[in-house]
Formats: sequence, structure tokens, C-alpha cells
Amino acid sequence: MIQNILIPVAAITGINAVIAILLVIAERFFANYGECNVSINDGSKKLSVPGGNSLLSTLNSEKIFLPSACGGRGTCAYCKCRVVEGAGPLLPTEEPLLNDEEISQQIRLACQVKVKQDIAIHIPDELFNIKEFTAKVSLIKDLTHDIKLVRFNLIDPPEINFVSGQYVQLQSQPYEHVKQSVSRAYSISSPSFEKNFIELIIRLVPEGICTTWVHFHLKEGDEVKFVGPMGDFRMHDGDGEFIMVAGGSGMAPMAAILAEMAKERNTRKGTYFFGAVSKRDLFYSDEMQTYQKDLPNFTYVPTLSQAKPEDNWQGQSGLITIPLEDYLTKIDTSTAQAYLCGSPGMINACVNIFKKHGVTDERIFFDPFA
Repeated sequence: MIQNILIPVAAITGINAVIAILLVIAERFFANYGECNVSINDGSKKLSVPGGNSLLSTLNSEKIFLPSACGGRGTCAYCKCRVVEGAGPLLPTEEPLLNDEEISQQIRLACQVKVKQDIAIHIPDELFNIKEFTAKVSLIKDLTHDIKLVRFNLIDPPEINFVSGQYVQLQSQPYEHVKQSVSRAYSISSPSFEKNFIELIIRLVPEGICTTWVHFHLKEGDEVKFVGPMGDFRMHDGDGEFIMVAGGSGMAPMAAILAEMAKERNTRKGTYFFGAVSKRDLFYSDEMQTYQKDLPNFTYVPTLSQAKPEDNWQGQSGLITIPLEDYLTKIDTSTAQAYLCGSPGMINACVNIFKKHGVTDERIFFDPFA
């Protein structure tokens, strides 16, 4: 009896799946929405565009670049904008990434909204300053077994203005079985006073389209494109101690900020906790030693979670949260600022520890996509 019920249910489920696939194909290849008008910021800028693409890609094609750390996959929620007309109903893919206040203010994810009719949006004016750059790869250097430093000399435009801590979206090129170009966000590791080039620190992600391209296919002399600068991560004003926490390629924005502070001979007290697995995962050790000399109140604390016997490690050991919490119990945190960059898991754990020891939300800054 149960089998007789399950067979029709399974059949219906399969039919629904087929119908869903057919609808996606029909939407992609047969739907024709014609020309649609996009009104930006109460008509201060107007576009006439082909309908059918996402709002994010539509704006990109018009050289208006919204942040998108995930490359438009609907996971980072960086491409939020206010859509006052023509967006259609809120999608299930958007709901988990928007709070009640944002929904009431008509905030949407540009990568999930399709331009199917005339649409009106509001975006911050500073986004009009984000540009597409063409650059030539002038250096590719191994920092560890799975992290590379890549330097991009700017061609067009020949200079970039950014704030140390910001990121760019690097556009990959097709290779082997990967036929499409993708865009991924990487923090700039070179300081803002360098105008003619940028450097990125890129860790190899297993099966990552862009990181695989960088590690195995990108060559010195290649021309590439990136979009930027983007992001709000930066050193903030304050007299209290700055406490940095990073792991792996999360070194990038910290390196840029510290290089700028060193040039300015900044005297602000600061401590940097950097987490790695074993000694082979540490890099920029010489640079950090230099910063400890150039910045009189700066201390670098590398920490290994799984030091090997051959490492002969004499420094801090265990998860990065261990030396961090131990340090926070010994200082006055009432004016301290926290700066974090790394995996979401590491950031969440460290944020909880900072809050536990009196560092409030408005003094915690983080970059979660490294």
C-alpha cells in the first residue's frame, strides 16, 4: 500500500523537477522582455537596456559596479540596493540575507532581481566612482605552498585611488574545461600610497574557478581586468589600541594598513594576532618584524594551531582565539578597536570573544570573504 502511494509521489516530484528545469531554459532562451528602462536615484541617471538579465549584471554592462564578493551567486549580500519599482516579489533566495528593516525599505539583492520591466533603483553616489581597470601581471610569487602574491601594473586607467583595506573584484579568463569568466573579490595587500599597481594575496581554494586560474594558468605578462575599489574595511580614527586578527590570505588588508601606518610612523598601540596551521603556512614574517621596529607600539603575535615537531616552534600555539582571549583579559578594552579578516567561522568566534571582553559592535570591523 505504501509503495503504491510512494510511486505516484515520486513521479509527481520528478515531473515538477522537469517542469522547473524547462521553465529555467525557457526563461533563459525564449523569454523576450525587450528594452527596459532603469532609473537610478530619482532619474539622475537613466539607462535603456535589454531585459532578462539580473540587475547586477545589467548595471555591470553599463559600467556601474555594485560590490559582489561572491560574483553574483547570492551568498555574500554585498550587492544590496533599494529597488522602489519594478523588482517583483521578494525571492526565497533573498529573504535569509535581508532583515525586516531592509525589507521594509525595499532593499533587494541586485544579483537576484531580474530586469523584466522598467525598474527604479537607488544606489550610493560613491558607487559611480568604481571603475574597471586593465592591468598587466608583473609578478607572481609563492608566499606559501597554497598562497601566491600577484602584482598587477595598471594600464588603463594608469592609477588607482583607494583606502588601504579595500578590495577589488578580479575577473578570471576561460581555461581548460572552464568556459566562462567569473569575478571574485580579493583584498588589496599593497598600501594606498602605491598608485600604479596593486598586489593581491590569493590562496588556492580546491575547485575554486578563479583561484585555480590564478595558481595554474595566470602568467607574468598576461593582461587582466578587475573592478574596484570597493568595501568599507579600513583603519578608523581613535586613540585606543587596535587589535588585528587574521588567518591565511586574510593577511592582505592588514598588510596594506600596516605598511601605510609604518610610512606615517604611527605611534598608536596595536597588536596583530595571525593564525596559521604550521610553520610552512606563515609568511610576511620579515615584514612584520620590520613593522615592529618602525611602529614603536606594535606587536606581532603569530600562532600555530598544529605545529609540527620539525617546526621547533617556540611561539603561541592552538587556535587563534586562545592567545586573543588571554590578551584581552589583561588590557583595558573600553576604547579598543577590533579588526578581523578571515573565514566566517574564525570571525564569528573572535567577535564573540571581543564582545565578551567589552569591545562593542561599533568598535568591531571585519572583512569575512578572505
